[in-house]
Amino acid sequence: MPDPTPQDHADAATLAEESGRLLLAIRAGVDAFEPPERIKDEGDRRSHELLMARLHETHPGDAVLSEEGADDQARLGAERVWIVDPLDGTREFGEPPRTDWAVHVALVIDGTPVAGAVALPARGLVLSTANPPRLQPPAERIRLVVSRTRPPAITAALQEALDAELVPMGSAGAKAMAVVLGDADVYAHAGGQYEWDSAAPVAVATAAGLHCSRLDGSPLVYNRPNPWLPDLLICRPELVDRVRKAL
Repeated sequence: MPDPTPQDHADAATLAEESGRLLLAIRAGVDAFEPPERIKDEGDRRSHELLMARLHETHPGDAVLSEEGADDQARLGAERVWIVDPLDGTREFGEPPRTDWAVHVALVIDGTPVAGAVALPARGLVLSTANPPRLQPPAERIRLVVSRTRPPAITAALQEALDAELVPMGSAGAKAMAVVLGDADVYAHAGGQYEWDSAAPVAVATAAGLHCSRLDGSPLVYNRPNPWLPDLLICRPELVDRVRKAL
């Protein structure tokens, strides 16, 4: 598998940051009395347009899969594919001042996310493979990050088996980055996601030294004909055996 270039890592971070700045400007410019759907639709559309234009400019020979774009199946024959989520956590973006929403930009080579960035614009953060964060020391009690609106059925069983504290949060990117930043220890998702929900978070989490896999321990494979991924596990490496046993 060809290695990503230093420019690939840098571009992922730059593009995520640029889209994040755009989304903050959109959020700030919307009247507080306008319906939330307007700000969400505008954020999705304009962030997608920015990422597509910038990727075409900086990486014209690469394929792109975006949540907000038509799926060009020609990507299946491409060695390098950028998988992006222009606005992960649209619900939270439309609920100022919530901060648990993100921008995902990942480069996938031969099915593996090898470079990527997750911007958390409302927190002023961009976490990327260009400069992976160091893992923080573990907390005394395991913290399990879960969806604030749609926790999967496995949540109760995991919480009991691990004696874990629940950390409710919005977008998939925000939840994954909570583990990277040391605000949580385990992110286990069983409700199904699309590739753009996890490609960039997995790239960053892997670079930071976290364990990333399917719930059964099998590898996460990207750029498949159907971009649906049934489940995901991101956790501290020393907790893998305990989490797998609990599952």
